[in-house]
Amino acid sequence: MATFVLIHGGGDSGWAWHLLEAELRRRGHETVAPDLPSDQPSAGLGDYADAVVGAVGERRNLVVVGHSYGAFTAPLVADRLPVDVLVLLAGMIPAPGERPDDWWETTGCIQARDAAGLSAIEDPFESFYHDVPRKLAEESMRRERQESSRAGSEPWPLAAWPDTPTKFIVCKDDRFFPPEFFRGLTRARLGIVPDEIGGGHCVALSRPKELADLLEGYLQG
Repeated sequence: MATFVLIHGGGDSGWAWHLLEAELRRRGHETVAPDLPSDQPSAGLGDYADAVVGAVGERRNLVVVGHSYGAFTAPLVADRLPVDVLVLLAGMIPAPGERPDDWWETTGCIQARDAAGLSAIEDPFESFYHDVPRKLAEESMRRERQESSRAGSEPWPLAAWPDTPTKFIVCKDDRFFPPEFFRGLTRARLGIVPDEIGGGHCVALSRPKELADLLEGYLQG
């Protein structure tokens, strides 16, 4: 059995994974889903990674999953721990020296969102939670937290991608990041073809069983 280390996205918390955690634990796996110190203005990307590494402790057989903005932290964890598989779920794939605040421009994400008509969607119930049950979406929004400005302004510290088998999952119905944009970015920055899952940006809330199936499949190599 594996330990799934689940890293939440921007403005979020470990609660975002609770349905997926229940599904993975039902199958006999262990899960770790810490809250990043993102609501602390002085916290940087290194502090985010420290929080995850501290939560993992001595656990091994690790599968690290970074969602959205969590993709800036997940490779830092894989660089420090013996990780079997690194998974980015609709993840903002960083490049060496790239600041999270600059990622939108340097990757062409802003233009891709404009071209897909996604920039015009201002209602979070339509952009993030369109396929999440309403009460669950409301609870997720109630739990939203601030994001550290320091983390956004820091250059991503790794000189190269960690030497860890890496997977990327595109959410086919994502209304925040255009799926086609991520397909291209994954090939360009990671040199791999992404896997795909039905559902929107918050697929861990909308389709936890299907996501667990996909993640569990990575254990087979």
